[in-house]
Amino acid sequence: MITSIKVGRIYTIMKKKYIILGIFILALSTSSLIAQNAIIKGIIMDEQNKLPIEFASVSLLKQKDTSIIYGILTKESGAFTMKGIDTGKYFIKVYANGYPIFQLPILISQKNELISLDSIRLKYASINLGSVLVNSKRTDISNKLEKQIYRAQQFESAKGATAIDILKNLPSVTVNGSGEISVRGASGFLILINGKAVIADPLTILNQLPANSIENIELITAPSAKYDADGKGGIVNIVTKKSSTDGISLQTNLQGGLPSVNNYANLEKPMRFGGDVTLSFRKKKWDILLASNYNRNDANGSRTGDVFTKNYLLQILTKFPSNGERSFDRYNYGVRTSINYSATKNDIFNVGYFSSKKYQQRRADIIYNNSVANLNTGAIIKQFTYFNSNLQTKEGEFQLASFDYTHTFKNNSKIIATTIYENASLYGITVNKNMDFPSKNNIFQLVNNPYSNPIDGYRLSIDYIIPIGNGKFETGLLYRKDKQDGKFDYQVSPISVQSDMARFKGTAKSVNLINAVYTQYSNKIEKLTYTTGLRYEHARRNIDLSTDLNTYPLTLNNLFPSVNLLYTINTSWNAKGGYSKRVQRNNNFELNPIPEREHSETLEQGDPNLLPQFVDLVELGINHNFKKGNIFSTLYFQNIKNPIQRVNSVYADTILNRLFTNAEKARLIGLETGANFKPTSWLSSYIGANIYNYKIEGKLNVLGNVSQVDNADWVYSINTNNSIDFGKNWGLNINVNYISSKPTAQGQDSRFLSPNSSIKKTFMEGALTFSLQWQNMDLGFLNSNQQRISTWGERFYTTTNYIYETEVFLLNVGFNLNKFKIKTKLPTSELVEKEF
Repeated sequence: MITSIKVGRIYTIMKKKYIILGIFILALSTSSLIAQNAIIKGIIMDEQNKLPIEFASVSLLKQKDTSIIYGILTKESGAFTMKGIDTGKYFIKVYANGYPIFQLPILISQKNELISLDSIRLKYASINLGSVLVNSKRTDISNKLEKQIYRAQQFESAKGATAIDILKNLPSVTVNGSGEISVRGASGFLILINGKAVIADPLTILNQLPANSIENIELITAPSAKYDADGKGGIVNIVTKKSSTDGISLQTNLQGGLPSVNNYANLEKPMRFGGDVTLSFRKKKWDILLASNYNRNDANGSRTGDVFTKNYLLQILTKFPSNGERSFDRYNYGVRTSINYSATKNDIFNVGYFSSKKYQQRRADIIYNNSVANLNTGAIIKQFTYFNSNLQTKEGEFQLASFDYTHTFKNNSKIIATTIYENASLYGITVNKNMDFPSKNNIFQLVNNPYSNPIDGYRLSIDYIIPIGNGKFETGLLYRKDKQDGKFDYQVSPISVQSDMARFKGTAKSVNLINAVYTQYSNKIEKLTYTTGLRYEHARRNIDLSTDLNTYPLTLNNLFPSVNLLYTINTSWNAKGGYSKRVQRNNNFELNPIPEREHSETLEQGDPNLLPQFVDLVELGINHNFKKGNIFSTLYFQNIKNPIQRVNSVYADTILNRLFTNAEKARLIGLETGANFKPTSWLSSYIGANIYNYKIEGKLNVLGNVSQVDNADWVYSINTNNSIDFGKNWGLNINVNYISSKPTAQGQDSRFLSPNSSIKKTFMEGALTFSLQWQNMDLGFLNSNQQRISTWGERFYTTTNYIYETEVFLLNVGFNLNKFKIKTKLPTSELVEKEF
């Protein structure tokens, strides 16, 4: 974090409009640097997935005698540039592994002519050799300069589910029992949808995005300066499937769940069903797309807990072990539409609209067996058993409108302007009923925590990109603002005599404002491809509470440098390195200090004094492609300042206070590796592993009580995915996700195991698909889909084992009319899950 006088001066200078304007004038003026000899430029791309093809060989040959006068390899972006070409008749020839040879005639009539070719799109070869059919197949994993690319299609067990079910299979990604996502051990990361920044909480966004709509997932582990600085774990870019090249295309999927296999004594039976449909139309200058989805995904389960607190003043030990049901009713639905209009070859407009709703109801009906004993002798003073019925409901309604404009100049430079407005209406209630047991006839305490929390967000950005020689220069400006107006109530019967009741209700208003500017340059020198850049951000945050006369302003000025290198050793090996500085900003839930009675034994609250987390990311990796697959390994390091921790303290003898606070520092060093190989024609295997050592240390301030924390341990995860082709359009997919135990600031989270499988049958040349999924396989002995969370301190100890439903069976039917080929540029909410 940089807050020095020098940075302050930098910001003061940069506020001057003529300096910012000067950046763009300088960038635009570089167009005069283009050489006066004829130049040929183009991009080589895969026709099916629209990904660039790097290291393709591009030659320029004379038509007269087919002599080669120019040869070049494409960059990571698939681009190539040929300079100093004389007038005459030529043809371009393109060679790329797995593709047929491509040829295109070229006529150069003027010496200073600039020929900008449309994207050259290559098809994978399919060659019939008598009775042998040889098909070139896209790799499921691809490593680029600053990212790893994974094909979603390889994870068959995620069909009909959401983006999370695909994401959790990646080697550096873990998803624990409560659905929290970590990338390389870091819980904070930025979500992009088709390259568009999303500031919302990843969990909600990914929960609402159907897995069937995803083409690729890109992990950007050391992001360059052009990306938002958010996300200490890096960036996850979701690339959606493509629409048809022309005419109408339709893709639809239906899912239904079979009855539950296991009984957890839950009050209700879970319902699981849903579907999604995507309809697109493309002709001439118009590309119109409409998509909708509905997903009902209930889950049963249970929990067992053991807690004790120590009261040194009264010399008593209070224990309140518990057990009971814990289940979820949850659904979401939404519609997305996008209209793309190409007014000219150089002017493209896109208008989008997104509307959705998400609902979640969590029930926890728990029996508590309380006892009070003498702290010194252990003699029982009293015992009391009661029943706690806890029902938490959360709902969110989301609206988003977006507008994009892209203009390409004659010199191939480009300007992109984007405007987004979104609104999130969040509301809900937690109802706690403490009743006598076993009769459950009398309610001796009733607590209601209703709330509403509307949020408005705005985003304006402008980016300019220009080729300079063989390189590319980029610069841009960003303005972001979001504000919330939360209202929180607390109703208790009978009325409590607690002296601090007033702080349990009130309003919390917050405003977040970010201004940013960046510059970045990319180039390729022989075997070395590099990108280097610098981002400057001015961020302001203000929190206004009705329960506190003080306001909580925070102003930060920070520089975010980045550099990425990729060295091509030969056609099979390459090495890469990267550095990026990132920030994990605080969401409103973490900052809100008004307590909520989460359930009988827990209060939850935030801290308006929380600081953002800043992290330095460093990575070194090597990639190897071989005949039947590829393998990669990456060593990485994270240095984290102000790591946010969710910790416990004693509020009352039978109530723990769960809150957020900053530790001083943490560091993480790890190694991730992944391999994708096809040893036989009928078996395709993928395995990814990640191991790291996490250490957190320094002072921990919990409601004014300062303690020292020093906790470290090794953590590892393993994700495997295997596909077996039985022939006759039958296939089996099995994947396993495993996370080892993990240290926290006050304790430990246990291991978590989730095996899944899917068997499918396709008809009509793949247009119609039937599949049966078996999720959360346990087989009676694996102890899968459960996780124990334990924390402890000087005055308390708590451990809870959360048991989620296993042996879940789902039926899926998919129908695809026409292949999807053009990127769907659907708007996606930036606030959907961040605050849900």
